[in-house]
Amino acid sequence: MSLVCAISNEVPEHPCVSPVSNQVFERRLIEKYIAENGTDPMNRQPLSEEQLIDIKVSHPIRPKAPSSTSIPAILKALQDEWDAVMLHSFTLRQQLQTTRQELSHALYQHDAACRVIARLTKEVTAAREGKRHIHPHTHMLVHSTHMIIHTVAGGAGEPMDVSEQVGMMPEIIQKYKRNDTTPGKTVPEELVRTEDLSKYRQVATHAGLHSASVPGILSLDLCPSDTNKVLTGGADKNVVVFDKKEEQIIATLKGHTKKVTSVIYHPSQSVVFSASPDSTIRVWSITGGNCVQVVRAHEASVTGLSLHATGDYLLSSSEDQYWAFSDIQTGRVLTKVTDEATGCALTCAQFHPDGLIFGTGTADSQIKIWDLKERTNVANFPGHIGPVTSIAFSENGYYLATGAQDSSVKLWDLRKLKNFKTITLDNNYEVKSLVFDQSGTYLAVGGTDIRVYICKQWSEVLNFTEHTGVVTGVAFGEHAQFLTSTGMDRSLKFYSL
Repeated sequence: MSLVCAISNEVPEHPCVSPVSNQVFERRLIEKYIAENGTDPMNRQPLSEEQLIDIKVSHPIRPKAPSSTSIPAILKALQDEWDAVMLHSFTLRQQLQTTRQELSHALYQHDAACRVIARLTKEVTAAREGKRHIHPHTHMLVHSTHMIIHTVAGGAGEPMDVSEQVGMMPEIIQKYKRNDTTPGKTVPEELVRTEDLSKYRQVATHAGLHSASVPGILSLDLCPSDTNKVLTGGADKNVVVFDKKEEQIIATLKGHTKKVTSVIYHPSQSVVFSASPDSTIRVWSITGGNCVQVVRAHEASVTGLSLHATGDYLLSSSEDQYWAFSDIQTGRVLTKVTDEATGCALTCAQFHPDGLIFGTGTADSQIKIWDLKERTNVANFPGHIGPVTSIAFSENGYYLATGAQDSSVKLWDLRKLKNFKTITLDNNYEVKSLVFDQSGTYLAVGGTDIRVYICKQWSEVLNFTEHTGVVTGVAFGEHAQFLTSTGMDRSLKFYSL
């Protein structure tokens, strides 16, 4: 069987093979290509002349022509010219293939955009007809959808790449639609008054929850039904459940192969959730002290985790550019979606209190609002600089707080889809955690230090600097009766009167 050069499609005089692509080349041609590009022409991987492997052939090899003005020299010049023509022809063939692929992708995007416009137009028409019976929050979604129609029609929008693992089955959609109960705006009488909150001081600190060999607590959450139960995730790969009242560790959960960056306490079950850069989400039983489910929704680091209002589903975001919606009982991934237009890693994710929409932050400073039912991006909030580090919805569902690596916290009105307040922090301030209390009256910011703001006035009420490292998590107790925080100094701290 004769050998054929992958560049010239001719039988080579000096055949050699590339270990990178396993293709045969004429040594003279491939050396010239490597000298110009430094890569293998077939798969663009790095390649050097030393890596080429000569192939022994049975036919005699002609000697080199003398480098003088003779017929052999002229023939060599003609051969060099032929080589240049062959390399140029090969480059043109590659460019033609790339152009064909780009044209095919553009045609697909145009077709998908037309279908999205038609579907959203139909939804807006139906929403207008039934607007008297629509939940007040749904009006915001309709407005967002109307806005996105103009965006797609104007060429700025792109179709979403949906990867359905199991599918958003009708019974699932009905289940979370029945849960559409945005909390009311009434403030409970037990809520701590602002003048009392301003007198809070550190009352306890615990530094022995996680290993000292790999210091740092990276995530924090409180049990919604009993805020004395504290959940932490550490750089030591462990998840710890701590009882504030008894001041003792209830469970230490081990199984992640990398640090734990997100934790969630289930509101009604003895179950907690954790996520890690090891690309897994784990469901833990506190009573059994073991992992009961491993959700493998992503192929890269999991950067955000949020529990749906029904308590049955998890939202996760990842550096693989996808967000995923998973069933916590079975560990199945119901759907995975990415924004092809952005093509950027997601840095955080959070459900809106009603469970119908949610927000994600990206590494290129964008905040995106998604409709869970349709799995579409219905609104975008630009304005930050640097990766978004944290987002939080207020409990009444009207406000969204966001933080990024620009030393600021921005407040967004979801009814008007605009930024109405920007809290400028100190230079080089790192925002790591944002959280509203259960009534939506106070907003806590954790990062270089801890700051608490009163909503509507957005004035600072508290400032704690007790942590010796960056604050990674902050949370309010029931009715803001206490405040808790974790940091890279490996400590868990509590603040109250």
